[in-house]
Amino acid sequence: MSLLIVGSVAYDGIETPFGEVDRILGGSATYISLTSSYLTNHINLVGVVGKDFSEEDIDIFRSRSINLDGLQRDESGNTFFWKGKYHFDLNKRDTLDTQLNVFERFNPVIPENYRDARFIALGNIEPSLQEKVLDQVDNPRFVVMDTMNFWIERTLDALKKTLQRVHLLVINDSEARELAHEPNLIKAAEKIMDMGPRALIIKKGEHGALLFTENEIFSAPAYPVIDIFDPTGAGDSFMGGMLGWLAYTDDITPQNLRRSVIIGSVMASFCVEEFGPGRLTNLSEKEIYDRYREFRELSEIPEIS
Repeated sequence: MSLLIVGSVAYDGIETPFGEVDRILGGSATYISLTSSYLTNHINLVGVVGKDFSEEDIDIFRSRSINLDGLQRDESGNTFFWKGKYHFDLNKRDTLDTQLNVFERFNPVIPENYRDARFIALGNIEPSLQEKVLDQVDNPRFVVMDTMNFWIERTLDALKKTLQRVHLLVINDSEARELAHEPNLIKAAEKIMDMGPRALIIKKGEHGALLFTENEIFSAPAYPVIDIFDPTGAGDSFMGGMLGWLAYTDDITPQNLRRSVIIGSVMASFCVEEFGPGRLTNLSEKEIYDRYREFRELSEIPEIS
């Protein structure tokens, strides 16, 4: 089934305890589209890049058969740039530089051939832009949305308005607590789902993720990666893996949502093994299947005799 992805396409500068890169492909739409491309076809990307965006990086998307009809090029400026430094606790990072550049003027225009997409990924962009995307599409089956503390703090009314139109919200634990004004994640989930989404995923970094549906809670661990070089894009890769699986199966039952969380965790585990999206450009189906099988074995709980 067709998958529409709207978000940022960027360049990142990244410093971790294990190395440093000055300029590498990044952005939410980049990670979501590359990851989902291993699981489903008909991926349509909407974003904006500047005059400095290279053909080599365009070719990365093309190599994964990602439709770029909706990728705008704004010759008036450069591509969105972010630079960050991670600590030895890779859950903590400092933003060293943010240059919105052409992304500051991003106006998501959905091409006609994208508008019948059955599945939609709304990357972490301003909530009013996310709603503008939904105004341009034709009755999607399943809409997944990401957000962050910045939008919760500065555009709460717009965020709540958009939440009424999505099926699943994906956020981390600190964002969930802030959005719900509730320290307990289970109570926070109840309050957030009352705002509109029928399902919620709360990411907990190296501690896994919680999936909340109407009557169920599913707790999934994170895959224990030995060599972590760069956590940038892991959350978007999780979202891409999850949505890629849902679009491939065209199945949004609670049981398949559980499977999608495991697939998302598997794809996120590959993402962190190299700087930027490098690992997401050279995966094989066998690697993905083998890691999914290993993940299931690690998570299996024996019966009590």
